[in-house]
Amino acid sequence: MRIVIVGAGAVGLFLADKFAHEGQDVVLVESDSDRAAEAQAEIDCLVIHGNGASVATLREAGLEDADLLIAVSSSDAVNVLACAAGAQLKIPRKIARVEDSQLKAEAEALGVDLVIDPGKAAARELLKLATSGHIAEKIEFADGELVLLGAYIDPEAPFVGRTLADLRESIEGWDWLVVAVIRFGETHIARGATTLEAHDHVLMMACANRTEEAYQWLGLSSKPAEKVIILGSTRLAKLTAMMLVEHGIHTTLIEPDRDRCRHIAEELPGVVTVRGEIIDPKLLQSEGVAVTDTVMALTGWDGENVLGALVAKSLGAREVIARFSNTDIVGLVSGIGIDATVSSRLSAANEILRFVRRGVIHSVVTFSDSDAEAIELEVRPSSAAIGKTLADLALPHSLIIGGIQRGGEAFVPRGNTRIEEGDHLIVIALPEAISIAEKLSG
Repeated sequence: MRIVIVGAGAVGLFLADKFAHEGQDVVLVESDSDRAAEAQAEIDCLVIHGNGASVATLREAGLEDADLLIAVSSSDAVNVLACAAGAQLKIPRKIARVEDSQLKAEAEALGVDLVIDPGKAAARELLKLATSGHIAEKIEFADGELVLLGAYIDPEAPFVGRTLADLRESIEGWDWLVVAVIRFGETHIARGATTLEAHDHVLMMACANRTEEAYQWLGLSSKPAEKVIILGSTRLAKLTAMMLVEHGIHTTLIEPDRDRCRHIAEELPGVVTVRGEIIDPKLLQSEGVAVTDTVMALTGWDGENVLGALVAKSLGAREVIARFSNTDIVGLVSGIGIDATVSSRLSAANEILRFVRRGVIHSVVTFSDSDAEAIELEVRPSSAAIGKTLADLALPHSLIIGGIQRGGEAFVPRGNTRIEEGDHLIVIALPEAISIAEKLSG
């Protein structure tokens, strides 16, 4: 499949790298010469230096022969114009990143198949985290019947240093599956011999009606947040504050700039806006950080977010979430005082991947500190896996089937579970096993 991507920003680079690794024919278009040169050095794909809104540039990129156009530059106008060129050249599928509401209408009128707003996507993720208790991820699969939970292991947890096989034998009623352990940015698909260590990022699959037991095992609360403090006044911060207030959550936003505070107070009267430095301990204490359920550090600077989150945690905040642009450092700091992270890049990329891989693949999710993917796929009649048990499949160590939906039933499988036609499999796989995961569908 030939994929033309306009924009070598965070989203464009992430997608270009991922699709290139899968063997797709990727062409990346970037108007900034330095950024184009960097992309060419980092990613195994063709990079065209030029204006993504130009029909001539897009023709040079081979858009006429493309199966998919993804316009994700930082300019809404460029993205819409690129899709206009795509429509003119009759490209089968088009995706555009657009934040402006008026331009969204124009993009939809052009027949753009998917219009994404990374900020809104990330804000929805933050809302889900705030209303789901103290977890790093909560991702629904199989029509919500299966849930992938993520959390960081507390150093004082009683199971630190024990293997998963040992824990399964010693814990009565074990009915969930640890599918992956992410340790300092390196992902390990979980097996019985896997040992859990302090600060590990653990991903586990559970039936939706059994998540409470999984929370208890992790030592976490599932109680939704009632009070949230947001640090910063970025667009993401404002969108998140608006959603939180709409859900009845008391929200305070702290921002040092006087004019921004005034504008936010006018735009969002339901949000308590406080002017001050986001890392001022006295200010945070006066705003009740010690009795706050969740603190979200959502400035535009990774360093400020890390520091703000750690200061809030040290002052007694129950859960702290930090926004990251550079996800390469997430694995280095997550779990050490930071309970969860969010990335607008990943939020946008997940929406695009879900669209691109739709069909027998129903959902795709990526993670901020891991190169693994969680994929929901359907087993077609042509699948060679039908009739085989999980043990018979002899799956590689870089892949695990974490859940199955069969008809109206969803469950966590065991080694003797047999695959049947029509099953929905929830597969967690590292990059080298993505193609193997897709072949399970037939």
